[in-house]
Amino acid sequence: MKDQAEDLRIKLKRLANKKHPKTLAVVSGKGGVGKSNISLNFSISLSQKGFSVLLFDMDVGMGNLDILMGKTSVYSIVDFFKGTVTLKDTIMNGPEGIKYIAGGSGLSQLVKLEEEMIDKFTIELSQLIQDYDYVIFDMGAGVTNESIKFILSVHEIIAITTPEPTAITDAYSILKHIHLMDSTIPFYVVINRVQSEKEGIQTFSRISKVLNSFLGRDSYFLGVVPDDRSIQQAVRRQIPFILNNNKSPASKSLSEMTERYMKKHFSGTTESNAFPFISKLKKLLFER
Repeated sequence: MKDQAEDLRIKLKRLANKKHPKTLAVVSGKGGVGKSNISLNFSISLSQKGFSVLLFDMDVGMGNLDILMGKTSVYSIVDFFKGTVTLKDTIMNGPEGIKYIAGGSGLSQLVKLEEEMIDKFTIELSQLIQDYDYVIFDMGAGVTNESIKFILSVHEIIAITTPEPTAITDAYSILKHIHLMDSTIPFYVVINRVQSEKEGIQTFSRISKVLNSFLGRDSYFLGVVPDDRSIQQAVRRQIPFILNNNKSPASKSLSEMTERYMKKHFSGTTESNAFPFISKLKKLLFER
């Protein structure tokens, strides 16, 4: 009886420690807008504020999160799909307490997986994410048949763009694509490499008006990141810019962005996508 009671206490403790993580996909319409850098620094900023974060590199063939951190990953998600390691084995330690899973060129194999491997992946992922407050997927630029399954499964989307006209057009295109497949996922927008906050607000206004006019869709301004020389210095040093110089304009803007996200000071935002992330992902992965 004593052993049974102890087992029950352990199980109850495990249940109490389980979390219901918020899942986010960070997307961009085109490459070269600083998406991965913002994903990484946003994750670190959340961790600095006391949240547990798992950052998942989904940039197929061009994963670079470990390079931005100056890390060498022992395993990547490709090793899991090759069947050589468990998903837990692929989790690496990042700066400021974040955990991350490195990407790899073989990630596109996901769509060719047999039912047994899809089951294995979703089961192991569902167990892992219970340890985190936030699971952030740094998606590749644009959208593919593989990546859209993850994008449509998450609770929220963060779109990264710059004030360049081509970047704005591409950002609208990917958000439109997502909207037409699921109109309930909240959209947050970050304007990177701005010369001034005014330029960033004007850029967001352009995107917001087009989304509202043509799709009847609201989007929420998450913030701007200035075109700051300290970011290039941090990239060369392979140190996240929020750690390289926490007093730089970019670091301050990033921290403010995180505070804004946490406080959810957005009129009209709701807890959408109540359908569990893993259930949605599994359903979409099994669709052929």
